[in-house]
Amino acid sequence: MRLSHYFIPTLKETPAEAQIASHRLMLRAGMIHQETSGIYTWLPMGLRVLEKIEKIICEEQDRIGCHRVLMPTIQPAELWKKSGRYEAYGKEMLRLTDRHEREMLYGPTNEEVITDVIAQFVKSYRALPLVLYQIQWKFRDEIRPRFGVMRGREFLMKDGYSFDLNVEAATETYKKIYESYLRTFRRMGLTAIPVRADTGAIGGNLSHEFQIVAPTGESTIFYDGKFDSLSAEEMTFDVASNLYAAADEMHKEDDCPISGSDLKTARGIEIGHIFYFGTKYSEPLGAKVTTPDGKSIPLEMGSYGIGVSRLVGAIIEASHDDKGIIWPEAVAPYKVGLINLKSGDAKADTLAEGLYTQMQNHGHEVLYDDRDERAGTKFADMDLIGLPWQVVVGNKTIESGTVEVKNRKTGDKQEIALDQVLKLLK
Repeated sequence: MRLSHYFIPTLKETPAEAQIASHRLMLRAGMIHQETSGIYTWLPMGLRVLEKIEKIICEEQDRIGCHRVLMPTIQPAELWKKSGRYEAYGKEMLRLTDRHEREMLYGPTNEEVITDVIAQFVKSYRALPLVLYQIQWKFRDEIRPRFGVMRGREFLMKDGYSFDLNVEAATETYKKIYESYLRTFRRMGLTAIPVRADTGAIGGNLSHEFQIVAPTGESTIFYDGKFDSLSAEEMTFDVASNLYAAADEMHKEDDCPISGSDLKTARGIEIGHIFYFGTKYSEPLGAKVTTPDGKSIPLEMGSYGIGVSRLVGAIIEASHDDKGIIWPEAVAPYKVGLINLKSGDAKADTLAEGLYTQMQNHGHEVLYDDRDERAGTKFADMDLIGLPWQVVVGNKTIESGTVEVKNRKTGDKQEIALDQVLKLLK
């Protein structure tokens, strides 16, 4: 993509309403635009990151045999009245009526809808186990939206739902999804700590939040220091669930199994939440199956969420500096920022255009800064956007056929020959 033709309305000044780093940087980098309190338009650069995150989530869900669906944003109140949550959910639910005076709502979550689908179509134990998931927009009317996409009213969420015949099978499904979430977040360049958590309004008796450590985290987490030394391969359900980690509302100082310097305390950002809640929804909504011995029993259920749009902000909170965003390569909107410092110079343009074409032909996503701007502006914008690699075409390229390559994360720079750029990026 050529930056001269790209819609990316970057800002030099930080908007007054932006209180945390991710909100400031997303606005300044032209990723989002606020339409009203807690509701944003996702601009091209921000949408690319959302799509990268979505792709990783789907690949890891599909890898363990989950099935993707798409449920409606507008749901009938009748289902929520059957489950008993319509009145209990509170003012966060946006309620409305259609032209026929039927009570409707904008879905804050989808347990009722997916359970109704299963009640209609799944009748035998032979269809189990079954996990369905979607990535869909949700709305919760937060009393005080803040921190940009970290606590907005409209948000993109991955929500999955499991259906099993008995408690033992449901627990195995829970473990499998728990581990898939750890893999998912690792692929995004994040180390997530699974902490024991309150189930809240959604109900249930087994719950974990996946938290990443960041100074601007909204909650306090307490965890065993061994988490910091676990490798990716060691972070399995059996290992992680036997180490102490708890959100603040679940931590009991007088009854903590970890003491002294082994207990770590940090601010955390919740990026995922999983629940096992048994027959809380299947029983009132009639999701039952016939067992091998001919009995009809309600299904055992679990719910599994990831905040997709929230993850964009969380990644930035965990990975930025005073110059801008530092994207992990897996979720970066583009892999390479190609900067032509001598736009308009025939030789520089030819060399930069050739490199741009080569990188694209080899499958690298490139944002090419071909604008007629000062070098300082180009460097500042590229650091703000935070692409993993910067390749600079300038005087040395014309004179000696070398380019400067900068790693955005480490800040390391090196001069290499033009014909070595593709090898380095690979």
